[in-house]
Amino acid sequence: MRELVLDTETTGLDFENGDKILEIGIVELENHIQTGNFFHYYLNPERDSSHEALKVHGLTTEFLSDKPKFEEIAEEFIEFLAESKIIIHNASFDIGFINSELKACNLSEIKETRIIDTIVLAKNKHRGQSISLDSLCRKYDIDITDREIHGALKDAKLLALVYLELIGGKQTKLIFQDDNSIKTNQVYNVSSNLNEYYKNKELIIKREFSKNLDDYRLHLKNIEKIPNKIWDVFNIKL
Repeated sequence: MRELVLDTETTGLDFENGDKILEIGIVELENHIQTGNFFHYYLNPERDSSHEALKVHGLTTEFLSDKPKFEEIAEEFIEFLAESKIIIHNASFDIGFINSELKACNLSEIKETRIIDTIVLAKNKHRGQSISLDSLCRKYDIDITDREIHGALKDAKLLALVYLELIGGKQTKLIFQDDNSIKTNQVYNVSSNLNEYYKNKELIIKREFSKNLDDYRLHLKNIEKIPNKIWDVFNIKL
């Protein structure tokens, strides 16, 4: 199951008054696991950011002046989205901006039925508590020490970790692969007898894949925080 976690940075808060997207970041999930595949662009909004927005993202007009305009990456953006579900924190904000940009390019807008809003998930799970992305990261012990300045791709990676916690904190599948076969094993609750289940199963622990080093370091840092990890049971080195 392919899902996409998306975030944007903008010149201000109101697309109806001309504010534009100046950064877009998307992280790909497959069966709730980050694949390392992503979509990221800084964009030239052809206008200055408001003072308040600039304090949030730190992206100056000078820095963005030679970056592509949204219309130049719109087709690539739509192709990357394909038909996947899209996960966004406070989705009405980002989708409002995205659909405004798509409409200006004479492209179809994104339908609400494709959106999973983590604000809604968080409100249902943590009633009466703060549900900002920062607050949820602190609640789930996700490292945000370098988040003084917001960034669309960085925040999409954080949201992917938060999303996993909001839907239960468990990977639905683990895929062990070698050159000849692919085997998928269902991950049971921690209370299940994993040793008994896997006693007669052949484990294939060799995995070959290309990896983004920054993503890999972030991945290693965060998996150390997962309790009762299944790979610890079998002494698997990641």
